Amino acid sequence: MLKTLLQAKLHRVRVTEADLNYEGSCGIDELLLEASGIVEFQYLELYNITHGERFSTYAIRAPRGSGTISLNGAAARQALVGDLLIICAYSQYAQAELAGYRPVVLLVDERNRPKPPALKARPAEA
Repeated sequence: MLKTLLQAKLHRVRVTEADLNYEGSCGIDELLLEASGIVEFQYLELYNITHGERFSTYAIRAPRGSGTISLNGAAARQALVGDLLIICAYSQYAQAELAGYRPVVLLVDERNRPKPPALKARPAEA
């Protein structure tokens, strides 16, 4: 049996762009993608801390080091530039992968740069 667990969380990132006319997705600075283990086109759940809205989309790569968190297409209606978000990626794991498992939790500064030390945990077998 597979269980769906939190894989990674980007905590309190700030929306830097919202483009209603883009085809859809959430652009995330490539450095944040790498640090969190989130991959391009992965399903995301987003939680708007500023006003409580919850919505889903998928990740796309934004320029490395830009601090970009962009909401595109319909997602652009769910937050304003400057809003704070929690971005979560979930993955499925087999029972054998769960011993000692902890998700990656990435805290960021006011410019969406990772704060050291990022809590990076992996399945026990990794």
